[in-house]
Formats: sequence, C-alpha cells, structure tokens
Amino acid sequence: MSAKKRIAILPGDGIGREVIPQAVAVMQATGAAVEITEFDWSAERYLKDGVTVPPDGFAMLGRDFDAILVGAFGDPRVKTNIHAKEILLGMRFKMDLYANVRPVRLMDASLCPLKGIEPKDIDFVVVRENTEGVYTDAGGVFKQGTADEVAIQEDINTRKGVERIIRYAFEYCERHKKQDGSPRRRVLMCDKSNAMTHAGGLWQRVFKEVGQEYPQFTTEHLYVDALCMQMVRDPRAFDVIVTNNMFGDIITDLAAGMQGGLGMAASGNIHPGKTSMFEPVHGSAPPIAGKDIANPFGAILTAAMMLNHLGLASEAEKIEAAVLEAVRQKRTTQDIGGALGTREAGEWIVNFVRRG
Repeated sequence: MSAKKRIAILPGDGIGREVIPQAVAVMQATGAAVEITEFDWSAERYLKDGVTVPPDGFAMLGRDFDAILVGAFGDPRVKTNIHAKEILLGMRFKMDLYANVRPVRLMDASLCPLKGIEPKDIDFVVVRENTEGVYTDAGGVFKQGTADEVAIQEDINTRKGVERIIRYAFEYCERHKKQDGSPRRRVLMCDKSNAMTHAGGLWQRVFKEVGQEYPQFTTEHLYVDALCMQMVRDPRAFDVIVTNNMFGDIITDLAAGMQGGLGMAASGNIHPGKTSMFEPVHGSAPPIAGKDIANPFGAILTAAMMLNHLGLASEAEKIEAAVLEAVRQKRTTQDIGGALGTREAGEWIVNFVRRG
C-alpha cells in the first residue's frame, strides 16, 4: 500500500478559516490516502507574537510535505498586510512556485453572465508566471509627499522565468485534456508588447522559439486588452493561455466571473517535482467573514485540483462530480443561486461523496 500524501493546511484569515475546513472534510470523505497537518500562520498569530513565518518555515514545508492547501490572507487589523505578503508571496517566491495554474470551467449555464453560453463553451486554463513581474516589488519613491514625487515600479522578466513558464504551458497542453475528453490544441500567449516593448519583446521571442518545439499545437498571440474583449465575446476560442504575473492576475478574475464568480475559482502554484501550494482565488473577504455565507466550492475544487496533482485522480473526480451535482440541484450558497450556508454547502458535498 502506498504511503499517505502529507498535506500542510494553512487556513489563514477571514473566510479562509471557514472554507478550508469544508475542503478538508470533503477530502477525507473521499477516503483519499492523505495525512493532514494544520498550521496557525495567520493575522491572529502575527497579532499575538509578531511571527509571520516561523524560522525555517518554508524549508520545512518543502521538506516534510507533498502539498500545501492555503485558505486566504488579509486582515484589516494588520494595516501593512505584512503577514500576507511574507506568507503567501513568500511561499510563491522562496519555494519557487513559478507556475500559477487556474482552470476556467463553467459547470452550469446559470452561473455565466454571458448570453447563450453552455458549459462546453468555457473550458480553458490560464498559466500565469508567478515569481517575476511587478510583484518582485522592485522600484521606489523619490521626494515622497511633495509636488515633485516620483514613483517607479519595475517589471522584471528574465529569460529563465519566461522560458520555463511558456514551456510549462505547452507541456500542460500536451498532458491535459478538456472535460469532454478531447485534446487541447492551442496555446495563446498574451502580452502588451506594443507598449511594453522590452519585456514584450522577450516574451515574443521566447514564445516563438519554444513553440517550434511543439509543432502539434497551434500558437496564437493577443494583446491583453484584445484578449479581455475576446474572452467575453467568444470564450470558446481558448485552450491554454500563458501570460505574465500581472496580466495573469487580472484576466483570471475576469475568467472567474464567467464561471460563477471568485467563489468557484481554484488555482495551484506549482513547481514540477517539488512541493506545490494550492489556494482558492477569492481572498480573505473581510466583509463577509464569520457570517457563514462564503462559497466553499472554490476551496473544495482547489482541494480536488491538489489531489489530482498528487496522483489521486479518482478521489478528485468524486469531488468534482459532487460539486457539479450541487450546482445543478442549487444546493449552494446564495452567491450562485442557492440558499445554503458555508457549512451546509460543505456538508452536502461530504454526504454526496460518501454516498457515491
């Protein structure tokens, strides 16, 4: 019998503390061979003792665990948001989780605000570079608070970073099929190279070079503004989109709106062959925290994505099937048309999985 997969759980702040327990309960209901260890890294911990990440924390996660499931970080009591930056961005950067992967799948036509769109029409993936760009916080402010103030934010793009994320996108296209079983055939690179000529030029050159190694796929390019328009006009046009850190952050929120909102969106922060981290997209959402109204499905689908990554495909399929049935039966939270609370929605999924 294979050893259990070791999973670190960081519920974090806000609604993360409500939705992650539901995701854990659903995982356990599948009978997945997992061993769960929870950590208290959060705003609460920071406010108590000033600790964001314990010494050797990231090395410990990479050494002792197969994957990490994260809730959300952000708390209005921590004005600087320093704990969120050091924990979440720290994991991405210091553990070199360079591929942010966000599946975009419409489960039911009722969840999409676009007219005439069916579930089969929205089934694509955004692969976002996760360790470079403007998120490196390179830059500074000169003469702050004066009429001559200058703020500079630098967009960092390295040949290594651009090449490995583009190559990951092609390999993802090769390894993963659509929900209906048909192969993915197209990789589209999104940039703004008509304005960001230096960074965009690097992305253009590398995309062309790497694309030649994968002649079985159609390669396409769109500027980010044109891509946003096309996503709304005809989401059927996409298979795999690869882009930089900032554009990926923006377009995946647009994509989430097409699949039912941020409460339905899952993501993974991946470095192939290393411990990777999975988190729902929605953030800590302080205004609704503690009210038992947050949608747990994003966290639950993120858990399924993590199990798939760990080779537990049958358990992941059980979870996805349960969420799909819940959506169809309106056994959901209010944001997607149901009347259940967070706990009730999670318990419905648990019971469905157990019956299955």
